[in-house]
Amino acid sequence: MAMNLKDSFLPPMHPEGRKFVAIFAATSLVLLYVLPFVGWIGLGLTVWCYYFFRDPIRSVPLGESFVLSPADGVVSLIELVPPPAGLGMDPAPLWRVSVFMSVFNCHVNRAVTQSKVGAIAYHAGAFLSASLDKASEENERNAVRFDLADGRHIAVVQIAGLIARRIMCWVKPGDDLRGGERFGLIRFGSRLDIYLPPGVSPMVTLGQTTVAGETLIADLNSSAPAALSRQE
Repeated sequence: MAMNLKDSFLPPMHPEGRKFVAIFAATSLVLLYVLPFVGWIGLGLTVWCYYFFRDPIRSVPLGESFVLSPADGVVSLIELVPPPAGLGMDPAPLWRVSVFMSVFNCHVNRAVTQSKVGAIAYHAGAFLSASLDKASEENERNAVRFDLADGRHIAVVQIAGLIARRIMCWVKPGDDLRGGERFGLIRFGSRLDIYLPPGVSPMVTLGQTTVAGETLIADLNSSAPAALSRQE
């Protein structure tokens, strides 16, 4: 029980965040001597920075047909659109699920299912709000094609947002990944788009909160129509 409580309040931090937390903390300590009020604000921002780079352990559902959310956030868009260019995929429209990550979400990105990295395509671009539909075409982004054992593909696109200025992707073509395995990170507010294989519909709905590596986005073996929802 003690370990669970500790992990709840002090989750592990991704190594990428250490330098940022150190900078925030050092600046805050200096400000405490010069401008105490501003220094206390800085300490609050240091705690926020720590939690931004948190990398908690996740309970990944075991199922070869499960497509898991690659990001923590909120489902902001669900629509039929052509897959991203540069990945060698058929241009026919696919279901795209967009997960918007605010600056308060965990930003570690995880593989959607057991697969092999087939292709990666990076595109420089603008830094519009990641919640906008046109961010998929105009923002800086990094597209990854995950190849499934049965020959189908799932594309995941990391999209920089209004505040985000660094997309990180740690995998390369040919890498084998397990569902829920970490593959990247985007700094300070962003979005991920998931393009499902032909004939596979999303099981999430607009406004739904997702947890990376845990929330089921779709089932590769299901032919059910896209999920509907109501607000209560």
